[in-house]
Amino acid sequence: MENRSQWGTRLGFLLAAMGSAIGLGNIWRFPATAFENGGGAFFLPYLFALLTAGIPLLILEYTIGHKFRGSAPRSYGKISKGMEWIGWWQVAISFIISTYYPVIIAWAIMYAYFSFGQQWGADPTGFFVGDYLQLGDPGTFGGLVPSVFLPLIAVWAIALFFLGRGVKKGIEVANKIFIPTLAIIFLIIVIRAVTLDGALTGLDAFFKPDWGAITSGKVWVAAYGQIFFSLSIAFAIMITYASYLPKKSDITNNAFITGFANSSFELLAGIGVFAALGFMAVQSGQDISDVVAGGVGLAFMVFPEIISQMPAPGFFGFLFFASLVLAGLSSLISISETYIAGLQEKFNISRGKAVTFGGGIAAILSLAFATKDGLNLLDTVDHFINNYGVALAGLFEVVAIAWFAKGLKDFQNHANSISDIRLGIWWRFCLGIITPVVLGYMMLQNLKTEVTEAYGGYPIEFLFNYGWVIAIGAMFAGALFTIKKWPDNASEAQANESEDKEVAQ
Repeated sequence: MENRSQWGTRLGFLLAAMGSAIGLGNIWRFPATAFENGGGAFFLPYLFALLTAGIPLLILEYTIGHKFRGSAPRSYGKISKGMEWIGWWQVAISFIISTYYPVIIAWAIMYAYFSFGQQWGADPTGFFVGDYLQLGDPGTFGGLVPSVFLPLIAVWAIALFFLGRGVKKGIEVANKIFIPTLAIIFLIIVIRAVTLDGALTGLDAFFKPDWGAITSGKVWVAAYGQIFFSLSIAFAIMITYASYLPKKSDITNNAFITGFANSSFELLAGIGVFAALGFMAVQSGQDISDVVAGGVGLAFMVFPEIISQMPAPGFFGFLFFASLVLAGLSSLISISETYIAGLQEKFNISRGKAVTFGGGIAAILSLAFATKDGLNLLDTVDHFINNYGVALAGLFEVVAIAWFAKGLKDFQNHANSISDIRLGIWWRFCLGIITPVVLGYMMLQNLKTEVTEAYGGYPIEFLFNYGWVIAIGAMFAGALFTIKKWPDNASEAQANESEDKEVAQ
């Protein structure tokens, strides 16, 4: 009998995987990336990247987790003893992301409230950075901002509550609530957006293809980058989630469903965002290119301005920011599960202790992003941990497995033994050749840009202290955790049993 926790249903796993993949980046990163990289023509390299890197990597991580039945570090260690540190490195990356991700959710909670009465006034940008965040100079943290700190406590309370209840009664239940609700809310937003005056102008700008763009290497790198960061690959998330699958699970089919569901939501987000941007452009008499933005700027500076001009602004403003809250919570839970599972197995402790210790430390560190320097700090950490953490860890992952451990054939056989869609040489070629080459090229381009210009115009010392040190520190943390030996199987089983008892109670 297997003691490890399992998903209650296949739907529960798929919703959890979708909840991890469908996050804030789907809503505020994809639309602007597509527009800036060829519009409708971008979908060709995007689809190619999904089929040659995104889904193949999802299949690989699902297979690793399913075969070895453990957290990412434990699973990598079973592939090769020297690879355990890659797992801990990815766990450390997820831990760092979990310290700032909940702050963005806290902002969204407050903006859902601000939507009633459009409390951001006539200058949403000035309100966001000035009145709300009270943003100071980089490196001068100042005190906590109460209107960020208080909702941050609520975010952590919700996340830790569901994490503490375990896989079936906590994470699965949360995603069965969050993801369907998110889909319904966002569909309402999109339907309303496409009926606004000027919506067709925005959609024309979004879908109009610039076929000349697809000959640019920059556009293909952007496509692979979007797929890579969007699907929660190399965060240790999908390995951890797949480790809770029953032994008879269709791995390949699950990966295709997750990948296409994520891309479908991104397309839906692009339609909604650009319909709203078209409305804003027509209302202000500007060109669509003048109002396009991505990231935090789109969500908390541009969209409040759009919402203020819409009929029933309070209602639709609330729906938009509620969708950000739901997308953020499902992703935060998945990110946090990586280190909770790792701590539980490595140190042979109960789930409750792992949630308290791991989640508690992350919650305390997140307070740094609730200070008056929070936005500067968040922007810098996010840039470096994504470009020199996630992307680099993903490169190490595929190179270590495909080139050094030469494990692709073995994983292919495992996936084929339980899946309807059989993997062939195309899968090994994608992971062994295409993905490493593209990720390697991405890293070189990122480093080239980093050397020639200071990111965001921040001081070099600030970028070094809160960018490079944190990104490199995650790698060293991975190596540090490998020093301690794993508990024996009996102890591990007892830890799993104690988890089940705690959740049952």
